[in-house]
Amino acid sequence: MTGFKKFLVRGNLVELAVAVVIGAAFSGLVEALVADIITPLIGAVTGGHQPNFADYTFTVNGAKFQYGDFVNHALSFLIVAAVIYWLVVLPMTRLLGLLTRDKAVTEKQCPECLSDIPVAARRCAFCTAVLVGPAGSPAPAHGRHSA
Repeated sequence: MTGFKKFLVRGNLVELAVAVVIGAAFSGLVEALVADIITPLIGAVTGGHQPNFADYTFTVNGAKFQYGDFVNHALSFLIVAAVIYWLVVLPMTRLLGLLTRDKAVTEKQCPECLSDIPVAARRCAFCTAVLVGPAGSPAPAHGRHSA
């Protein structure tokens, strides 16, 4: 039972619960926006009467397709997706870009085994390949003198 209590009071779970509640409230708000503002605007542009998209249907061989309700939900989804993109994704991307922009490069990739190794390494710790020096020649081996 103590493991379950620890699971319930973990920070990530509480944050997720708050996000779900706020998301549900936001979804209701967007559905009201579509039904009460956007749909009447479409009606004003298309003919002056307020359409009820939920009533828009067509029938094929006795099967009734309610495409109008789908249009309402599609508009709601697009609005929610746009708001999340513009108010969450873009700012977080910019913030992460600012935080990682000034980070100094401390590792490079070994050309032989593609492992990450320190920039100053002269030999790969994983495959022991001799790494190329800055002038394009192999880095001198430790303890050896050139002739």
